[in-house]
Amino acid sequence: MANMSNVLGLIFANMHDSTISDLTKLRTMGSVPFGARYRLIDFTLSNMVNSGINTVGVITKANYQSLIDHIGSGAEWDLSRKTGGLHILPPYGHINGGLYRGRLEALAGVLDFIRHNDAEYVLISDTDVIANIDLKKVLESHERTDADITVIYAKTVCDAERARTKTILSVNDTGKVYDVLVRPEISGEHNVSLNMFLMKKEFLQQLIIDKAGKNLYSFEVDVLQHMLNELNIYGYKFEGYNAQIDCIKTYFASNMELMNPHVRKELFTGDSPIYTKVRDEAPAKYGLDSECKNSIVADGCIIEGKVENSVLFRGVKVGKNAVVKNCILMQDTVVGEKCEMNYVITDKDVMIGNYRSIGGTETYPIFVGKGASV
Repeated sequence: MANMSNVLGLIFANMHDSTISDLTKLRTMGSVPFGARYRLIDFTLSNMVNSGINTVGVITKANYQSLIDHIGSGAEWDLSRKTGGLHILPPYGHINGGLYRGRLEALAGVLDFIRHNDAEYVLISDTDVIANIDLKKVLESHERTDADITVIYAKTVCDAERARTKTILSVNDTGKVYDVLVRPEISGEHNVSLNMFLMKKEFLQQLIIDKAGKNLYSFEVDVLQHMLNELNIYGYKFEGYNAQIDCIKTYFASNMELMNPHVRKELFTGDSPIYTKVRDEAPAKYGLDSECKNSIVADGCIIEGKVENSVLFRGVKVGKNAVVKNCILMQDTVVGEKCEMNYVITDKDVMIGNYRSIGGTETYPIFVGKGASV
C-alpha cells in the first residue's frame, strides 16, 4: 500500500498564465474561477489531500494576492496543521535577475523548503488540469516500475494550435517513455502530459543543483527530453475525465461540459470531493417569471429573467426579461433588464446595463474584464 504521507506536494500557481492572459491579468492561473464556485487550484489541492498528501507547497510568481485570499491557511483542505500543512512559497529571483523562467529555476528558489522536508517523494503539479485523480495509484506505479520520474498523461485530441502548449509522450507497452515532443506543431490524438511528475526527493534535489549549475531551467526540455536515454522515465495513463485549460476556448468549453451529468459524476465524487473556500450565502432566488434550464447556479444568485446553458457564480443577478444563454458569469456580475447575452464570459463585478445586447460564438466567446461596465 502506497504511503502518501511520505510525499511532498508542490504546486506551480503561475506556470501557464500566458495561455489565458485575459483571465490572469490580475490573478494567477491557480486562482482563475471555474464551475460556479471553484478555483483551478482546488482540483490539484483536493487530489493531493484526498490521496493522503499532508504537506503542500504552493510556488507563486506574480499576482498572487487573490490566491492567498482563496486558500488562506488551507483549513478547507484540512491543511491548517502544526506538522506539514499548506505553505505559500513566494517568488525568488534567479542568478541573472528577474523571476524564474521555468520549473527548474522555480524549484531552485524553494530548494531549502524541499531539503528540510522529511518526505521521500515529491509530486510536482501545475494548476491547468481539471480532473479527479487518485494519486495513490501513481505512487504504486512509480514504485512498481522503479522509475526515476513518473509522468501522468492522458490520451487527448488536439489541433496544431493547442499542441504548441503541450508536452507529448510516446509510451511503450510497459509504460516506459521512449520519446518526448515539447510544444510540437502536430494534430490528432496523442499522449499529452498533464504536467504532473513524481520522483524521489533526493533525485529531484540533485537534478535541481546540476541544472542550476548549467543555467538550465526547463524541466520538459532539459530533463524529460534531453535526459530521456539516461533515466527511467515512465508514464502513468489517467483514464478518467480531464480538461486542460490552454486557451479561452478550452476554458469556456470545460465549464460548459459541467452540464453533462457524466462529467459531473467523474469530477465530483462522494469519496474524493473537490474542496473550496466556503462563502456563506443565501440560496439562489428565482423570480415569478424567471426561467432556468440546463445551468449551474451558485448560491446567492437572484434570477428574474431567462437563463439557459450557463454557469453563474455566487451573487450573480439577472434582471427582468433578460436572456442569458451559453454564458459564464463570474461572481457578483449584474445583468440589467431586457438584456440579451449569448456566448459571453464576464469576470467578477461586471455591470451590464439595461437593454444591452452582447454576443460571441462558441469558438470565440466575448470576454468582459473585471469591474467593467457595459
